[in-house]
Amino acid sequence: MRRVRALVLREPGRPPEVEDLGIEDPRGGEVAVRVMASGVCRSDLHVADGDWAFPGPVVLGHEGAGVVEAVGPGVAEPGVGDPVALSWYWPCLACADCQRGRPWACARTGANDHLQPDGTTRLRDASGGQVLAYLSVGTLAERAVVPAQAAIPLPAGVPWEVAALIDCCVTTGVGAVLHAAGVAPGEPVVVFGLGGVGLSVVMGAVLAGAHPLVAVDRVRAKLDLALELGATAAVEAGDDAETLARVREATGGGAAYAFEAAGLPRTAELAIQAVRMGGTAVLVGLPAQGERASFDVERTVEGSVSIVGANYGRSVPAVDFPRLARLYLAGRLPIDRLVEERIGLDAAPRALEALRTGQGIRRVVVFEPGNPRAPGTVVRS
Repeated sequence: MRRVRALVLREPGRPPEVEDLGIEDPRGGEVAVRVMASGVCRSDLHVADGDWAFPGPVVLGHEGAGVVEAVGPGVAEPGVGDPVALSWYWPCLACADCQRGRPWACARTGANDHLQPDGTTRLRDASGGQVLAYLSVGTLAERAVVPAQAAIPLPAGVPWEVAALIDCCVTTGVGAVLHAAGVAPGEPVVVFGLGGVGLSVVMGAVLAGAHPLVAVDRVRAKLDLALELGATAAVEAGDDAETLARVREATGGGAAYAFEAAGLPRTAELAIQAVRMGGTAVLVGLPAQGERASFDVERTVEGSVSIVGANYGRSVPAVDFPRLARLYLAGRLPIDRLVEERIGLDAAPRALEALRTGQGIRRVVVFEPGNPRAPGTVVRS
């Protein structure tokens, strides 16, 4: 059993701490990954704050990339030495939804239980007690053992922090535009909330050719970045009625698609109100469990308004991760602009606090900051 440093949450409301854990070798259908980079995401904060069900002692992190160090029996791909991004919702590949190309709807995954396919975990603490890996990957650790179908090979040349963000916020945001909504060129779009996911929605809307493209947030720096990424207008959020009026003016009477990426009931309600007749409100951000929003039923029916939920951007990671990586390499998806700061593992609790107060976009833990290698330069063992 190897030793690894990992960010462990023992109970909600108690700050997570870096601990030394034991990690077992991969079993059948699993791979061992040396994690090179991991984003710190709001979903980790929801767990740490007790907004979502707490699974027990758990290694946080679900937005990571690294190098395959070993494979268990029966694994044909990925291979040792492959650079991979780690999907946080691994599919069983056998159920009806997986067979229909809807792995994001797989009901047989163990990801929500934070377990490997055999229903166990590979992590142990100093006393020998079991520690779960958040969403089966637990990327805020030096190493991880994950289901093979969660480790998606990437093309050569993608920096580690970019590969990590492809794993969650970029796939979620871009996928919401391209898959869940199917935005067509020339359609007016508005995006509420400009964190890592919201700015990824902006980048996805640019790829789709949306116009006009309106970005909404309370933080001026985030609005400025959205404009640099391709938004055509920025609305600094304030009073709801005034915000809606400015959005409608900027979109010529209402958006064809309104994306909610803040994960707040209030902004979900604004998104539903911001669409024109026949428009679609796409809910991407995740609030605390049990929170509810309301909407005008008569207006929704009379206006033929659609409300769509977009889990993981309705993406297929095995297809979309490499595609997004190629778009980055081609200069069409500036994912690196989302990185607010590169930090060490010991600074991860500070990154969670920054998310809590709305500071910055994405802070990325880099486990070997002196190592400039991109995934394509990894030497196979």
